[in-house]
Amino acid sequence: MSDVKPLNWKAEPGIGYTVTRREDGGMHYVFTDLAPATVDHWKKFAEDHLFDADRLTRNLYDLRQVKEFPEEAMRTAIRLNSDPSARKIRLAVVVANDDVANGIRKVAALGEATFAADIHIYTDIDTAEAWLSQSLDQYA
Repeated sequence: MSDVKPLNWKAEPGIGYTVTRREDGGMHYVFTDLAPATVDHWKKFAEDHLFDADRLTRNLYDLRQVKEFPEEAMRTAIRLNSDPSARKIRLAVVVANDDVANGIRKVAALGEATFAADIHIYTDIDTAEAWLSQSLDQYA
């Protein structure tokens, strides 16, 4: 992909996630925890990228290593993905099992979230990648 935006992410001690640029120009996040320091760092990074979003983007959040899903972390994610600037994002979230997926869906439903981003939750990374690889034309 030409003209890929710089990632502008750097590892910091105590932060439980990494980010790499996907071949399609989106981002691939791998989370190991959702501690407050991790969520705060991620929130600032995500807000910076949402602020100047200029194209349709495919992001993958791999949360399979996360053992605890604090409700405040989920609410932060819901707020960010409900922001109108997130309308250009197709987001696949991969979790370890159906119980975790259903728990995330339950918290989202309690908040009656209206997501601007197109979000799907999976327990299989290959299925998530297959969905992400579908044409973005329908979202233009």
